Amino acid sequence: MTNPLLDNWSTPHEIAPFDQIEDAHFAPAFETALTEARAEIAAIADDPADPSFANTIEALELAGKQLDKVLSVFFTVAGADTNSKRQELQRAFSPKLAAYSSEVYSNKALYQRIETLWEKRDTLDLSPEQERLLYLSRRSFVRAGAALEGAEEARMRDIMSRLAELGTAFTQNLLADESGWHMVLAENELEGLPDFLVNAAREAGQEKDEDGPVITLSRSLIVPFLQFSPRRDLREKAFRAWAARGANGGETDNRAIAAEILQLREERARLLGYDSFAAYKLDTEMAKTPEAVKSLLMDVWAPAKAQAEADAATMTDMMQQDGVNGPLEKWDWRYYAEKRRKAEHDLDEAALKPYLQLDRMIEAAFACANRLFGLEFERLDVPLYHADCRAWEVTRNGRHVAVFIGDYFARGSKRSGAWCSAMRGQAKFPREQGTVVINVCNFAKGNPALLSYDDARTLFHEFGHALHQMLSNVTYESLSGTNVARDFVELPSQLYEHWLEVPRVLEEFATHAETGEAMPKAMLDKVLEAANFDMGFQTVEYVASALVDLSFHEGKAPDDPMAKQAEVLEELGMPHAIGMRHATPHFAHVFAGDGYSSGYYSYMWSEVMDADAFEAFREAGDAFDAATAKSLEENILSTGGSREADDLYLSFRGRMPGVEALLKGRGLAA
Repeated sequence: MTNPLLDNWSTPHEIAPFDQIEDAHFAPAFETALTEARAEIAAIADDPADPSFANTIEALELAGKQLDKVLSVFFTVAGADTNSKRQELQRAFSPKLAAYSSEVYSNKALYQRIETLWEKRDTLDLSPEQERLLYLSRRSFVRAGAALEGAEEARMRDIMSRLAELGTAFTQNLLADESGWHMVLAENELEGLPDFLVNAAREAGQEKDEDGPVITLSRSLIVPFLQFSPRRDLREKAFRAWAARGANGGETDNRAIAAEILQLREERARLLGYDSFAAYKLDTEMAKTPEAVKSLLMDVWAPAKAQAEADAATMTDMMQQDGVNGPLEKWDWRYYAEKRRKAEHDLDEAALKPYLQLDRMIEAAFACANRLFGLEFERLDVPLYHADCRAWEVTRNGRHVAVFIGDYFARGSKRSGAWCSAMRGQAKFPREQGTVVINVCNFAKGNPALLSYDDARTLFHEFGHALHQMLSNVTYESLSGTNVARDFVELPSQLYEHWLEVPRVLEEFATHAETGEAMPKAMLDKVLEAANFDMGFQTVEYVASALVDLSFHEGKAPDDPMAKQAEVLEELGMPHAIGMRHATPHFAHVFAGDGYSSGYYSYMWSEVMDADAFEAFREAGDAFDAATAKSLEENILSTGGSREADDLYLSFRGRMPGVEALLKGRGLAA
C-alpha cells in the first residue's frame, strides 16, 4: 500500500490530498519521515567536507521536509477536527518529537560545524539574509542547550521530553472539559435571547444529540448568552462552568500539570545560565527584559482599572434598580454592559448582528487585501479535512501567491479559540514555493452564519496573520512569514483589525441577512462610536492574565500556581466582577506549549505598534493609501524574520512608538 502522506502530491498547488488520508496513515508516515529526518541530520553532521553555508546551513534548511509535510497535516486535523485516535497519536508523537529535537540540538558535530561557520562568517561572502539565517541557527542551538555536557545535557533532554508530554495533556484536558459540558435550555429559558443566539443554540443542540437548544462552552455561544440572558441563575451556572475549565478535579484537571510545567521551565532556564525562565524567554524578544514588560503593562493597568471601576459602579446601580442586591458578579458584567451599551449608545447587538454575515465579512477581509496589496481570491474546489472548510487560490497580477483555507465554525472536535498556521511556508530555496495558510475560528453556525462585532474583529485579526504568511518574500522558509519575535508577530494581525473600522468597508459589506440593505448610517455611526465601549473591562482581564503569566516565570517557579495567581490579583487590586481572560487551568497560550509562555504580554506590545502604524494611513489621509500600503508590505509583511523586528518597524515608521497611541486607541486617555 502506498501512503498518501509520503507521496508526491499532484493536487492543485500541492495541497494535502485530504480525501485520501486516513488516521491509519499517520503513524507509519510519521515513523518513516522521522527515520529519514534523522538520516539527513546525520549526513550533515558526518559530512567529511569542511563546513560551508551550503553543506551545513542550507542542508539543515532542507532536512526533515518530509517530516514537516506529515506533521503539517496531522497537527492541522488534531487541532481543528480531533478524535480519540488523533489524540492518542498526539500523545505518542509528542515525546518522540521532543527526543528528535534534543538529538539534533545536542549533536556536537553538527553544532561544531555551525560554530566554525560563525567564527569565520566575515569571510563567507554571505548575503544579509544568509548572515541572519546563520545567526539564528547558531542561536537556536545555543538556547536549546547544544553547549551543555554530560548530566546537564541528559537532564535537558529529559526536561524537553516531559514538557512535550505535559503540553499535549494540558490541551487535551481542556478540550475534554470544553466538549464535555453543555446546558440544555427549556423553551421558557430562551426568554430575552435574540433569534441569532436561539438558532445557534438549536444548531449546537443537534450536534450534541439533544432535543432542544443548548449552551456550550464555545465562546461564540457562551458570551452572547451571558450578554442577553435575564436569568441570573443560568448565567451563574454557565459562567462557573466556563471559568472551571481545567480545574474540575479528576483526570482532566490541569492544575498539577501547570505546576510541573513551571518548575521544569525554571530548571531549563537555569541550566542555560539564566536567572529565570522569563529572562531566558525575553532575551530574544523586542522587550528584552521582564522589567520592560512589566513597565508597559503597569502603564496600561492604572487607567484601565480606573475605567473598569467606574463602569462597575454604574452597572451596580443598574442591577440594584432591577431589584438585585449584593455586589456585581462576574456573571453579571456582560449582561449589564450590554444593557448599558444599548442605553448609552443606542446600540443593540441583536439588531447589529444580522448586518455582520460571515460570508460578507470574509468578502470584506478579501476586498481590503485587494485594495491594499492587489491580492485576488478565487474559490478552489479541492477536498479538505472537514465539510466546513473552504479554500481559495490567492493571486496577484495573475501570478499564484498562496492557498488560503478557512475553517470558521465551532464544533466539539475543535479546540477553542482562533488561530492561523502555515501548512507550508513561503520560500525561494531550493525552489519557489507559495504558502498554504489556514485560519481556524469558532463561530456559531447559522443559516446564514452571523457574527458579533468581536467575532468580525477576530476574523480580520486572523486574516492579518494570514497576510503576513501570504506576502512573505524571502529566500529561506525558516525566516518566512510569522517566523519573527513573539512580541512582533501580533503586529500585522492587530493592525489589520483597523480596516474593519473603516466606514466605507462597513458601508459596503455590512448588509442585512434578510433584506440585503446596507447598515443604516445611524447604526454605522453608533458602531464606530462604541468601538471602545467596555474597554476598561477588556483591558483589565487581558493585562491581569499577562501579569500573572509574567509572575509565574520571573523567579522561582511557584509550588502552587493557583495560590500565586491569587496573590498577583490581590496585589493588583483586581476588580471583583472581572476575572482573568485566561485563568491558569485553561491558559492554553501559556501551558499548551512554549509559544506564549512569559509572552502573553506580546499582544499589547504589538498593539503599541499597531496603533501607531495605522496612524501612518491616517496621516496619509486614506486608509488605503497606496504608498503607505507598499511600505507596510516591503518593510514588515514581506520580510518575515530576515531582519530584527525593531529595524523593520523603524524602516516603516521612522521611529518607535510610545504607549500614548495605545491608550488613546483604547479610549483610556484624552
